Amino acid sequence: MSATATAQPQLRVRKVRKGPNPWVLGVVWVFALLWLIPFVGAIITSFRTFDDLNTRGFWSIPQELTLNNFVRAWNQAGVSRYLLNSFEITLPALAIAILFSSMCAYGLVRFRFRLSTPIYLMFVAGLMLPFQVLLLPVFFLANKLHIYDTLWALILFHSAFQLAFCTFVLRNFMKTIPFSLFESALIDGANEWIIFRRIALPLLLPGLAALATLEFTWIFNDYLWAIVLLQSDQLKPITTGLANLRGQYISDWPLMVAGSLIATVPTLIVFFALQRYFIDGLTVGATKG
Repeated sequence: MSATATAQPQLRVRKVRKGPNPWVLGVVWVFALLWLIPFVGAIITSFRTFDDLNTRGFWSIPQELTLNNFVRAWNQAGVSRYLLNSFEITLPALAIAILFSSMCAYGLVRFRFRLSTPIYLMFVAGLMLPFQVLLLPVFFLANKLHIYDTLWALILFHSAFQLAFCTFVLRNFMKTIPFSLFESALIDGANEWIIFRRIALPLLLPGLAALATLEFTWIFNDYLWAIVLLQSDQLKPITTGLANLRGQYISDWPLMVAGSLIATVPTLIVFFALQRYFIDGLTVGATKG
């Protein structure tokens, strides 16, 4: 046989590029820097004096930096009181919403009955209803229940409105739990409360942590329902309390920005404390095996 007949075909090996595309990485860095510009500007403004900001302008290089804005925001502007009110509203509302939504999700997945799908669709339909449509009904209902201008008004309504979303999310997490675990525990003599508390809840921990992070942020940063259901300044949360610092003719922007930065600390602490569970909760069901 000739040499050409016995020659093996040459295989071309394409070089696989390692690492991210430099153009994509550059675009990501540009957008990240654009997003950080207002945040960096807010941090710098919080350390400036009121006179320096007014005379030199926002984009000027500060001539004097001070921590006095944070001290005045905490003591004189009432940020400490507003922050406490936010915690007194957020923590009970979060606990009620998480507890009852996890029980609803367990019941919808664990028990097979005719109305399970309509009840689930009712929760989903509640997510599609704009909150603005409910302003007047909620206001009149709070008056009828004699809870207007109390912290219980915000606690109860936040719990009720977040219940639909929490049930929707936790039901999807609950469906990832093998049904055989419930049946095995039932054969071993465990009642439904023990199955829910010792099997379902521990397996739902990533989902509960991810949901708690989102719900804490949403309730803590709420502004709409606070101005609808509260009137007394002593009861206002941090969002509406900071709005009171703005004057009619002149505003102390360094003071307001310092108070806003203080208000962001709790949500940042919650996110970084639950970051591992938050990521695990988002990736549940993304891979198999």
